[in-house]
Amino acid sequence: MAPTTTRRSGHSRRAQYGVFTGYVFAGAGALLGALLLAASLFKPDLMSAPRTAANDAVAPVAEANAVVRTESRGLIENVRGYLRAGRQNEALRKEVELARIRLAEADALKTENARLRGILGLSADGSEPVAVARLVGSSSSSTRRFAYMGAGRADGVSEGMPVRSERGIVGRVLEVGRKSSRVLLLTDSESIVPVRRSTDNVVAFAEGRGDGRVDIKLINLGVNPLKKGDIFVTSGAGGFYKPGIAVAIVSELADDGAIARIVSDPAATDYVSVEQIYEPQAASGAETPIEVELGAGQAGSEEALAGPDSGSAD
Repeated sequence: MAPTTTRRSGHSRRAQYGVFTGYVFAGAGALLGALLLAASLFKPDLMSAPRTAANDAVAPVAEANAVVRTESRGLIENVRGYLRAGRQNEALRKEVELARIRLAEADALKTENARLRGILGLSADGSEPVAVARLVGSSSSSTRRFAYMGAGRADGVSEGMPVRSERGIVGRVLEVGRKSSRVLLLTDSESIVPVRRSTDNVVAFAEGRGDGRVDIKLINLGVNPLKKGDIFVTSGAGGFYKPGIAVAIVSELADDGAIARIVSDPAATDYVSVEQIYEPQAASGAETPIEVELGAGQAGSEEALAGPDSGSAD
């Protein structure tokens, strides 16, 4: 028996009708296509109506496709724009951060220049400082309060010379090396500086507490005239420090004076100026700064008790 694929259509009437129908449809399609081609060539306007009808029929579908295509293109552009904007924002953020860093550096440089100008122009009487140096360390682990600066005997520094910043007194030179010196800070427990209130002649002495503050000990005991915020300056007694240099600001009151915070914090000081001793003879004399200030205070008290009429008793 021959395979089914090799059997001729003549053996089946249904197959013969199917082949014949296919030929008929193919011939009809070819004839219709030829007629339409001829009509489009010789009478183009004849097909305008069917073409318009076909366009009208597919117009909703084409419009829907166009909307989908437009929306998809817009979505893609939005995503691209979002990603592009994200990259631009990141770049701008980095630029702003870098600009902020540069601005901070410029401000720091401006502050440093102002500090140096202040140090170079500390003396109001025109006297030049002995040396200008940087504070290079401090005794943070010790109970004493010392600082170390990068200037010594080779720079003209000697023991006892006052050390100050642009804000006020830092301390005085305690030991001198060739290129470095040790400074006794105001806050050290062995530091005593004669002071007076900046607004009047209330005399006292500032004694270091060892905790970053000083005790203001009044010489004339009685009613405490001090108030929070009072500024104390050097009185000039003792011979080490020139009068009128800021020392401390009162922060708490006590029975015999006050507790004050120093004006020139060594921890926030980079450069300091070393000055000549105000009165070398007085600084090397037998009287201590406290005795000198106490004598002045007692004299002032006696004058106050004598009254204005005591001078005309003669």
